Amino acid sequence: MNLVCRFFEPTSGQVLIDGRDVRERSQLWLHSNIGYVLQTPYLFSGTVLENLRYGKPDATMEEVEEACRRVCADQVIARMDHGYDSQVGESGDLLSTGEKQLISFARAILSDPRILVLDEATSSVDTLTEQIIQTAIAEVTRGRTSFIIAHRLSTIRDADTILMMRDGKIIERGAHRELMRLRGAYYNLYTTQFAQNTLNQLTEGA
Repeated sequence: MNLVCRFFEPTSGQVLIDGRDVRERSQLWLHSNIGYVLQTPYLFSGTVLENLRYGKPDATMEEVEEACRRVCADQVIARMDHGYDSQVGESGDLLSTGEKQLISFARAILSDPRILVLDEATSSVDTLTEQIIQTAIAEVTRGRTSFIIAHRLSTIRDADTILMMRDGKIIERGAHRELMRLRGAYYNLYTTQFAQNTLNQLTEGA
């Protein structure tokens, strides 16, 4: 992903977007067409609304509300004392990780990027919030090229292509069903996580 975003340049080969070398694109074009939702969501000091409009300052209130509704962030904002005018604090420290993550999703979808990068977007949240974020992921990835980096395999189960990596190398590649049929590294990790999730749900239910 660092290569796609041109944080690093390839030492050999090419990274192509729509068949064109990414090095032929300007940084402005790249940053205008790539949206990010990171493992540790970052919000700026100010209001919820100011953070949402960061990538699209001219967004109408109707557009903001629609983006929040699509990823269930509207439910979080509705519980805040001042709604969209609520202060988020320095780096968003007045909000929980899950609340910041949902606002990050809404901010990403509001700018409508052609390429979306989700980097461990569910790794730091509880099970309930993860389920809400899973719904958000399904919404924000629809109709656009998306790269999802995850250790929680439930996040990437519906991806068109899954790349299983170990020590910086791709060791398996395919859709979820194909990789499950292989009964290799992906299968072992997925079944282990599924068993652990089932145990956690039983424990929480008790």
